[in-house]
Amino acid sequence: MTSSAQPGERMKYRLADAMKLCMKKAPVEKITVKEITEACGTTRQTFYRNFRDKYDLINWYFDKILLESFEHMGEGRTIYEGLVNKFRYIQDESLFFRAAFKNDDQNCLREHDFHLIMAFYTQRIEEKTGQKLPEQLAFLLEMYCQGSIYMTVQWVLGKRIATPEELAQSLVDAMPAQLAELFHRLELL
Repeated sequence: MTSSAQPGERMKYRLADAMKLCMKKAPVEKITVKEITEACGTTRQTFYRNFRDKYDLINWYFDKILLESFEHMGEGRTIYEGLVNKFRYIQDESLFFRAAFKNDDQNCLREHDFHLIMAFYTQRIEEKTGQKLPEQLAFLLEMYCQGSIYMTVQWVLGKRIATPEELAQSLVDAMPAQLAELFHRLELL
């Protein structure tokens, strides 16, 4: 649980920690709300005051740690450093990321991740240039971000084996030439 959690969110973080304990012993689909509440030392009523079901809990926590991963990404001076920071954080929370992406039947988590990364890069570019991102570069950035999300999910699910540094380098190397040129010019690569 983060120390900056609001009082109303503390219980949610406690339930997320209990869910993580349960996930060490069983796959998400086999975990019951009763097991989560017992691991947390609370009641089913408290659980349902905070979440609709265990998937709602996973989605809420996924959102929290995804936003945190972007904060880590923003700490890097370059795109490569930012990606390494993000992937190290994802690795630390791999149990939750893996479960969230594995149970993401409608791809809403991937779509959410895409919107966050697209906004992150667009903001960095527009801050550095002082202008709106041109349409052609926006197209390239969108394509690059979609590919980045796909490869990140493959890595999280264990379908691509790499260190955070290797994955970050692969994503930097895969960047479209025009986009890479812009990032170099802005001293972001």
